[in-house]
Amino acid sequence: MLPSKYFGVNAAWLRLAAISHNVLTALKRLPLPAELLTARPKRLRFLILHTPGRLVHHARKLVLRVAATLEWIAAWRNAIQLLPLRV
Repeated sequence: MLPSKYFGVNAAWLRLAAISHNVLTALKRLPLPAELLTARPKRLRFLILHTPGRLVHHARKLVLRVAATLEWIAAWRNAIQLLPLRV
């Protein structure tokens, strides 16, 4: 079901849906653990994006304190290292 009766709004929504699908598929295949290969977007959203955390300024550094288990923090760390980031 499309979100609006206007063509332009529906076209933008469809493009954003396609982009988010491609990004989530790439995340599942490249850096995330193999157990998340069949995960649905809702599960990925709750595992990754909805993890509580706090940004802390300490000793002139910005530190992210995450409320998660050590195995998930290690998995995220490995996933970030596997991403092809351009700076």
